[in-house]
Amino acid sequence: MSNIPERVKVAGVTYEVKQVSNLLLNYDLLGQAHYLNSEIQIDSSLSDERKEQIFVHELLHAIFKESGYDEQDEDTINRLAITLHQVLKDNDLKIYKE
Repeated sequence: MSNIPERVKVAGVTYEVKQVSNLLLNYDLLGQAHYLNSEIQIDSSLSDERKEQIFVHELLHAIFKESGYDEQDEDTINRLAITLHQVLKDNDLKIYKE
């Protein structure tokens, strides 16, 4: 089972996280961040591990957007997301969890 939250707060904005059907089939996307709707979507057909990786990727898009980066380089997001996902997974970081 994946560890993807139902919502995540980014710079004071709460993003709903939804696993949706046919995102890959209809749009050729594994995930996407909708800034105006404050929503992160992940294709529900993916494996749990891939869903987690895509969640981190889309979360980084939201972080960049809320930090004022309207222009985002997909290669940069990809590299950071893969590395951050692995760091979080390998170290089971829960430093602020109550």
